Amino acid sequence: MRIRITHETVYHYSEPAKSAIQLLRLTPRGCDSQTVLSWNIDMDGDARLMRREDWYGNIVHSLSVSGPLSQITLHVAGEIETTDTAGIIRGGVERFPEIFYLRDTPLTRADAAIREFAELTAGRFTNPLDQAHALLGAIPARLRFDTQATSATTTGADAFAAGHGVCQDFTHVFLSAARCLEIPARYVSGYLHKPGEIEQEAGHAWVEAYIPDLGWVSFDPANAVSATEHYVRLAIGLDYLDAAPVRGSYYGITREALDVRLRIESARQSQA
Repeated sequence: MRIRITHETVYHYSEPAKSAIQLLRLTPRGCDSQTVLSWNIDMDGDARLMRREDWYGNIVHSLSVSGPLSQITLHVAGEIETTDTAGIIRGGVERFPEIFYLRDTPLTRADAAIREFAELTAGRFTNPLDQAHALLGAIPARLRFDTQATSATTTGADAFAAGHGVCQDFTHVFLSAARCLEIPARYVSGYLHKPGEIEQEAGHAWVEAYIPDLGWVSFDPANAVSATEHYVRLAIGLDYLDAAPVRGSYYGITREALDVRLRIESARQSQA
């Protein structure tokens, strides 16, 4: 299917900022499940935008703006042709061997509760694919989706203990549990097309786990499914911090507020 995305981010500063720097992982790469038909990043004002690749092979833009700044508006628009590959990801850029993705990070480090959960949920299986599917079904049964419960710095262990979170937290819990089971797993940031829900509040996050004889297979623990043609991949990493669509900082004595306007629709919907 063809998915059209427009993603506008507006930064408001309570007092003019002296300058701002942003790292943007907002440009998808092609693979067997998606072809980038068009994509553009733009912003208002006099800014420098430099494109490069990070160590995972993600496309990264470095954006720097000199002040004084009261507002920055970042606009992303593009169209992707997606294909349902039964959740199997092939044809992408791979910079590291799969065992690299067994590494823990502060956001994904398992505590005793997650280790016990992983063993009780999936320990009876010997096949990593069966283990991953067991986690996929069990995590949404343990966590309640709650957009007010956590922040970007919440660890998977803390979200698991609290029993609620957003897709980022569900993903971190899956990563923690999978790595306990010696399944290489990585964080994926991107977009999810939801039929009938064009206006969305934020992007999405899910997991890719390495399964012998299949390769990288996607699992979305927030929705208990593998990725379909409704998913658009942006970036990968060990956790949210590696794959965050936007990270940055500003200089000056001020406070920052953020508004996001996100539209995800099929090309057929947008032409109707």
